[in-house]
Amino acid sequence: MCGITGYYALQETSFEALSKVKQSTDKLFLRGPDCGNVEIAPPVALGHRRLSIIDTSHAADQPMHDSSGRYVIVFNGEIYNYKELSEKHLSSLWARIGKPATHSDTEVLLYLLIEYGEQCLEWLSGFFAFAFYDKEKKELLLARDRYGKKPLLYFADDKGIAFSSEMKSILEWGIPKEINFTTLHQYFQLNYIPQPQSIFKGVQKLQPAHYMRITEAGIVDYKHYYQLTIHPEAYTRYSYEQAKTLLIEKMDAAVQRRMVSDVPLGAFLSGGIDSSVVVALARKYTQQLHTFSIGYANHPFFDETQYAKAVADTYKTEHTVFSLSNDDFLEHIYQVLDYIDEPFADSSSLPVYILSQQTKKHITVALSGDGGDEVFAGYNKHGAEWKIRQQSLINQLVKAGYPLWNALPKGRNNKITNLFRQLHRFAEGAQLPAKERYWRWASINKAATVDTFFVNEVLAQVDYTQLGEHKQSILKEIKSDDFNEVLLTDMNLVLTGDMLVKVDMMSMANSLEVRSPFLDNDVVDFAFSLPVQYKIDATLKKKIVQEAFRDQLPEAIFNRPKHGFEIPLLDWFKKELWGVINDDLLQTDFIKRQRIFNPIAIEMLKKQLHSNSPGDSVATIWALIVFQHWWKKYMD
Repeated sequence: MCGITGYYALQETSFEALSKVKQSTDKLFLRGPDCGNVEIAPPVALGHRRLSIIDTSHAADQPMHDSSGRYVIVFNGEIYNYKELSEKHLSSLWARIGKPATHSDTEVLLYLLIEYGEQCLEWLSGFFAFAFYDKEKKELLLARDRYGKKPLLYFADDKGIAFSSEMKSILEWGIPKEINFTTLHQYFQLNYIPQPQSIFKGVQKLQPAHYMRITEAGIVDYKHYYQLTIHPEAYTRYSYEQAKTLLIEKMDAAVQRRMVSDVPLGAFLSGGIDSSVVVALARKYTQQLHTFSIGYANHPFFDETQYAKAVADTYKTEHTVFSLSNDDFLEHIYQVLDYIDEPFADSSSLPVYILSQQTKKHITVALSGDGGDEVFAGYNKHGAEWKIRQQSLINQLVKAGYPLWNALPKGRNNKITNLFRQLHRFAEGAQLPAKERYWRWASINKAATVDTFFVNEVLAQVDYTQLGEHKQSILKEIKSDDFNEVLLTDMNLVLTGDMLVKVDMMSMANSLEVRSPFLDNDVVDFAFSLPVQYKIDATLKKKIVQEAFRDQLPEAIFNRPKHGFEIPLLDWFKKELWGVINDDLLQTDFIKRQRIFNPIAIEMLKKQLHSNSPGDSVATIWALIVFQHWWKKYMD
């Protein structure tokens, strides 16, 4: 796990930009505190920060060259099957040039690219972003893993092409900082920026499962090497019992692949099904497994540590619980906000940051359950979508109750107001067609509501045609009654834009590598060959996962309400953080001077926060806090 950066100068007059490689690389220090090196080979400069995981010797440092010196690579990630690929595809090469100089996956990838080019990308099992340069041809290849676990941003103009793992690093290449207000509008709908866009005009994210080829002519190729698709023709291939057996085998293999490490390894354990499955399987491959969970000292509604402890006791792991108070959040908020280098408002970033920080004191690699909900239908919205598609009498009653749910107090901070919030969203969604329902449930705010947040000068810079086109592009997979289309859309939107961004950013802020067995490509492809009835029904979400592993896990963790990784923001905002909100970041005079937000709308949000029906105002205020802190740091 590392950080990469680089620049391809398209004009000789741009060669002076190559000297910025060190300062761009230095911005990635936390992604790779073990080593940092750069190389300038006009017209290209490459930089690398290393977090040593496999082959921790300096021989495996980067930028890494082949034996001839013609080729060079900077690589971020892990290739789990690198030994098998080396034996299968490079054995004759090793016989010809001698044994590899390292025991690293980077060197294997380097020679695979030399021998096979982009063809080898589809063979890779793992997660990555890399830049591979051929000095003779002056050709640069950038590529990103199948599901977008590792980030890679780029900026292109007629002077050159800059790329990096993080925005704060790519800005060091001197690119213009011009806010994309169309993207900002979508940020306040979703609370994150959907890929491939970014907050700045001209800065894009290389899309998952894509590669880009750059020559002296500029970007000459932008192609996908893999495409996640639904396989309806395979829905009858396995009986349910066969599918359960296969899932156990594939998850077991995925976990075993991710146990390879030359540094201490453990696992996050939330008490949910997914992380519990990972721990149960990982325990088979180590004599002692460290597990870590996070809880809330004064908020039992959000605390799930008792379920994590039940799993830890079952598998006799060395378990550590971090119990957080509001003071803990206040202590860490600015560390989190300072690391966020473009607006990103998933509030569970805070506990993920603290969990990563504490976990790093014990280990360097953590397994997680990320991806299980998107792949196997584990979110509450999946249960709601399934119910709506059944067209039952109770659905009609809930839908008819919309005026009542609309009037009742709604919020996320206790069972009653959260129930009213869910009933309201269900009734609202039930009145919409499938695509619009998905978008409503994926959003915090409606587009029309977001319009009210901005002053007219900002709204004039929002390209509503582009907004609509991007929305339809996101929703293009939802076209029939196949429920897997909803899950595929989650993979392309929620997983890549929110969940994976959060985990990568907060773990890398603490120099911790996180591996996700549920996102093993063999597991994911298998999951999208299964019919929906294997994944969800009237009583169970993530049905096949729960029933395949039921005899391996404590009964207490099954069939309980799903919280996700939510945190008790409302109390915190009303008390400890109110001064920061009211007197600083959302202070009325500051809002007026800034000339981005409508002061009246912001005041209404603050009042709603203190009402008996805060609804999603808490999430929106958090999105505002994140943006305002970012704006002061990068734009003020």
